[in-house]
Amino acid sequence: MSRTRLFGADCRVRSLLQIGTAVALVLIWAGNVSPMAHAQRANQTPEHLENVGVDQNLEATIPKDLSFRDEQGDPVRLAQYFDGSTPVMLTLNYHRCPQLCQVQLQKFAESLSGLSWTAGDKFEVLTVDISPEEGPKIARKAQQRYATYLEEPETTLDGWHFLTGGQDAIQTLADSIGFRYKPLPDKENQYAHPATIVFLSGSGTITRYFTTLDPASGDLRTALVEASNGSVGNAIDKAFLACAQFNPDSNSYSASAFKVMQYGSGFLAIVMGIALFIFWRREKKQLETAHEEGIDAVLDARAESDGHSVPS
Repeated sequence: MSRTRLFGADCRVRSLLQIGTAVALVLIWAGNVSPMAHAQRANQTPEHLENVGVDQNLEATIPKDLSFRDEQGDPVRLAQYFDGSTPVMLTLNYHRCPQLCQVQLQKFAESLSGLSWTAGDKFEVLTVDISPEEGPKIARKAQQRYATYLEEPETTLDGWHFLTGGQDAIQTLADSIGFRYKPLPDKENQYAHPATIVFLSGSGTITRYFTTLDPASGDLRTALVEASNGSVGNAIDKAFLACAQFNPDSNSYSASAFKVMQYGSGFLAIVMGIALFIFWRREKKQLETAHEEGIDAVLDARAESDGHSVPS
């Protein structure tokens, strides 16, 4: 084989190696970029959910002068559900919602059934329709539907009110609690919206948000005690709330180690103070008794000495 032919073969081999290396690098680059692109697409919010969510306006006060209609069609104002002390739970939904609202309100009704309190007694519940196209007739049917998930529907529904209203009132209320929703452009009378339960004091001040579809009955109770500033609930409820901390990720209350130690040390200081006071009182009494007995003994000794003394 000539040197020229060997040289040509060597060049071809080198070219093939260079091409293979380039292809491998391209494949490696594509393999790295593809997952990154997929992750970026996965992290992107769908267009119909952009600007949909909840801004937690804690300590804000809702406008209570807004007018709506209840499930019977009677005109009402929000102010009539706030008496200054009774806490209120508020949800915003619409009843032709294909899925989310139905799941939320069904789970909410089941959680209400787990409470030993009933709506209309210790608290009030407002479910306000975000769709101005739905009226009292649809609200009344929704109330009847969710009543089937309640253990005591007759008493609970007295305090669970389904309100409908105009767009201005709905939007004003939604803005006041930070509830961001919007109509779906390709679906008539349907909305993209979050799911939340807002707890309000008897004066309409926002005290807590739950953003879970399945709230625990015990957490509802604690949030109501918190919203009422202790006007509802027993001593145990208030003691737990004093030592509890709310976790917004799990939408639940749990005992705070710091608060437990803080209140525990305070309680221990009080107990020790009482014990020291009792000890001091007892010691003081013993000293007084001993002092009195000593004086009596001296007087008796003097009296005895005077009785045996010989007159001069």
